[in-house]
Amino acid sequence: MTKSSPPPVERAFTLIELLVVIATIIILAAIATPVFNSVLERAKVTKDMSNLRQIGIVTQLYMNDNSGTLFSTTGSWMSQLYSVDPTTPKYLSSWKIFLSPFDRPVSPRTASTNNASSAVSYGIKATSGVIGISADKISKPTVFIVFAPAQASGLAVRFLGIGNTTSQANLAGSANVTVLAAASTPGGPATGGTHNSRTKINALFADWHVETMPWSGTGPAFTNTTDPGGDPDAPFRWSP
Repeated sequence: MTKSSPPPVERAFTLIELLVVIATIIILAAIATPVFNSVLERAKVTKDMSNLRQIGIVTQLYMNDNSGTLFSTTGSWMSQLYSVDPTTPKYLSSWKIFLSPFDRPVSPRTASTNNASSAVSYGIKATSGVIGISADKISKPTVFIVFAPAQASGLAVRFLGIGNTTSQANLAGSANVTVLAAASTPGGPATGGTHNSRTKINALFADWHVETMPWSGTGPAFTNTTDPGGDPDAPFRWSP
């Protein structure tokens, strides 16, 4: 007579084992989250640079058609690159190029077109410095900033720029979104960059290269308007 084996005993997790598993998951998540956030931010930085590069390309196309002049003083710079009227071709085919990936429009600002408050994330160097001048008036194109994210005041990264895209006339009549060192219009004084814990920001220069710059510091930095000791190009960054 054969003797059958006893049925296997099912063993459940002990409380300690369960806590070890939970702790392991928490540790792995804590390690993975900064990596994921870093990859996500880098993707936004790349998209932001792409937008600025496209704005630079179409601005050069505009200048080619207008005797090398950086926009007309009549009508907003946005309206001279983008047309609300599909029968009137302009240089940009999509309004979304004006929207930074760091910009999260809050009502009444909107990411859509055909709206009185269509979001604009980028600003041109303050009107008195760029609009209406000839490109050959810029003494150092490689360091002179033409476009950059136009941030608003506050601890968080945010934007206030808008364009009225309900008609081409309304867009032309919209106020220019401008940027100058640590301030923008609309928006006021900005307290930091758009990424790397607000220590860095992208900028488009007059030779149409795009660069990620430190927000501030003694070396080459976005907000330097005079040389703090290691930035001899600072006086040429915001003044033609």
